Amino acid sequence: MIFTPISQLTDKTAQNFFVEQIIVYIRLVEVFCEKNGIDFCTDDKKYNVDELVRIGVISDESEIASLKKMLSDKFTDFIKAVNLAVLYEKEMGGLLDKLSNAKRKEIQKVAAEKHNLTLVDFFCGAGGLSLGFLQSGFNVKLANDIEDVCIQTYKYNHPELPAEKLIQRDIKQIVDHIEDYIDEDIDIVVGGPPCQGFSEANRQRVIDDPRNKLYKYFVQAVEKIAPKFVVMENVKGMLKVADQVVEDYESLRIVRNGKEYSYKVKYQIINSEKFSVAQSRDRLIYIAIRTDIIENRHVIPEMIFEQIATNCKNHKNFILQDALDEIKPLDAPRIKNMNEVDSDTMGKKIDVNLYKNNDYLSLLNMGRDIPYTFNHKARYVSDVNYEIYRRLNPGDDATDEKIADIMPYAHRNHCFKDKYYKLHADRPCRTITAHLRMDCHSHIHPSQIRALTPREAARVQSFPDDYLFWGAYLKTYMQVGNAVPPMMARGIAEVIKKYLE
Repeated sequence: MIFTPISQLTDKTAQNFFVEQIIVYIRLVEVFCEKNGIDFCTDDKKYNVDELVRIGVISDESEIASLKKMLSDKFTDFIKAVNLAVLYEKEMGGLLDKLSNAKRKEIQKVAAEKHNLTLVDFFCGAGGLSLGFLQSGFNVKLANDIEDVCIQTYKYNHPELPAEKLIQRDIKQIVDHIEDYIDEDIDIVVGGPPCQGFSEANRQRVIDDPRNKLYKYFVQAVEKIAPKFVVMENVKGMLKVADQVVEDYESLRIVRNGKEYSYKVKYQIINSEKFSVAQSRDRLIYIAIRTDIIENRHVIPEMIFEQIATNCKNHKNFILQDALDEIKPLDAPRIKNMNEVDSDTMGKKIDVNLYKNNDYLSLLNMGRDIPYTFNHKARYVSDVNYEIYRRLNPGDDATDEKIADIMPYAHRNHCFKDKYYKLHADRPCRTITAHLRMDCHSHIHPSQIRALTPREAARVQSFPDDYLFWGAYLKTYMQVGNAVPPMMARGIAEVIKKYLE
């Protein structure tokens, strides 16, 4: 469930996420009221205990005092928000369903009754891979990541997955007891295990470098689960050891019910813009197929890649401007420590959406009109950086003469040429990376004097506009940058599912 009753919160991290969830709940009701001309006002002395229990913040009325103490000055607004949510339940539709334990149970019951294809996602991050496969008719049975903020983002945006099947733990702690989490046949295992040991590419079996242990655990998980398909995603740099990865997969011998299974594997570098993503992002994709599926379905990995390429020929190409259109213009904060502060001019974590879909947004939003905007907040810019942003033209970088007199890293331009880069609006965006959490100088907005916001970066990555990224402001960039573009995942899933149905 999304909420743990206040009496069962065991640590500071859980308490912090609990409070953040309350703040999001309040804010969602506020923007609903703002959009519909309703006063955010009810009798805050009247506690709707039944609804508080349904949401999951308390187990019974005796815990209201503890709730009031933890929420402090937020308690009154929360009670108002709950009362308004009950009063306008029909008008709100499913706006608050992801923040209600009772509603999530209903969603999970419906999902469990569907006989969809099954998927396990290791190193799931914020959930980009899972989302793409979910949009194509797969049902996630287990997801795992070690980052608490990624788990929180995944949990909120994937209410169909029971909380006990979303595991925040090191994968090595799961592999040896995988039967505790999976009790059914799995159609596909996906994931992007971090791999770091590529610097000594001339050595034999570089993939055995201890720094690549997470990849090794991923292979062990595949061996234990024995899925029909595997999709493994990684950075282009892993191409140096791609053949060694193939060796690892094809050496697997798995015995199930007296039958021995093995895998055939192929890999290919694929660019996300081929899937109508408004971004040039090369990724190395491995596809493994269990040998009995190869025999029975008459399919080999090469065929999957060929069909993906064929499908991509019919996809429309989009540019950065398509992702930046239909969203509120913002000013960058000029005072430090303002990233977490909501503002009409600098942006809000949750705001009313006054715009409509264009063709690109219709694709990533699956045709839905999203009434609210999430994570669209401009990032702080210092006086020097503001002037650099202002002077640069699209395509200019740190070596441009227009900023030579104020460029603070000029002595390092030979290795940090892209430290500052203003994006072209009329081209696919350059790769969104997790480094944006450190600074966004490499992704300067093409027409506004600021960097891309987390929402704009998420659009570039093809996340739908109602996909809310949780945690501290800078961590939202990390989650977006590490993700697999959902529309890219969707394009891969659409081909694979034909051989599973």
